[in-house]
Amino acid sequence: MPMFNNLLESKPKKQRSLGGTIFSLVLHVAVITLAVFGTAKAKQEFEKPKEEKVDFAEVKPEEPPPPEDQPPPPEQPVAPPPPKGFQVLTAPVNIPDVIPDVDITKEVTNEEDFTGKGVQGGVARGVVGGTGVVSDQPYFEFQVEKQPIAAPGNPKPRFPEILQNAGVEGQVLVQFVIDTTGRADMRTLKILKSDHDLFTSSIRSVLPSMRFFPGEIGGRKVKVVVQMPFEFALGGGE
Repeated sequence: MPMFNNLLESKPKKQRSLGGTIFSLVLHVAVITLAVFGTAKAKQEFEKPKEEKVDFAEVKPEEPPPPEDQPPPPEQPVAPPPPKGFQVLTAPVNIPDVIPDVDITKEVTNEEDFTGKGVQGGVARGVVGGTGVVSDQPYFEFQVEKQPIAAPGNPKPRFPEILQNAGVEGQVLVQFVIDTTGRADMRTLKILKSDHDLFTSSIRSVLPSMRFFPGEIGGRKVKVVVQMPFEFALGGGE
């Protein structure tokens, strides 16, 4: 068999050109850049909050029921007619120091309402057998049938020691209302006369502890305005 003396020459490998290498590198960079950009944009779209659409529904006010369905209004109490009786004149506790204007349009007082017959607090043209109207206004002493008097055992005002040692005597004249329980209403207390402020303080201190038998009209206890003097005498007075 003949020997092959000549060896076949292998084809030399083609060397890659510089231009192809640069093109390939640019192409890969472009592909990677597009991939990164696309991923970032997809992430932003995914994380972007979705806007919710809110629709407001209009609520109509509740209509009131028809008149026939509404309950009837409550009955208003009717004042009973005035009884047949008489009135009692009461003077104000605070006496004005200025003469008030005369109102000629005011209804004239009916003298028949002051006969003293019938039910106290009523009027001459009232209803026979009606209930008397109880007045809470205080009366003066001359207006009541039974005047208030001091109860026994009441404490006496303390003589101020400094005035007693100095030999000073004095008097305090007070005005106040004795209520239906026989107590002095200190809100109505007025000092009409006082010889010394220490005497006045002594009266203010003792009055709340004093007790009285209240005044009466027709057997009913009423408030009465009284004026009471207190003497501070060295000989053992009040």
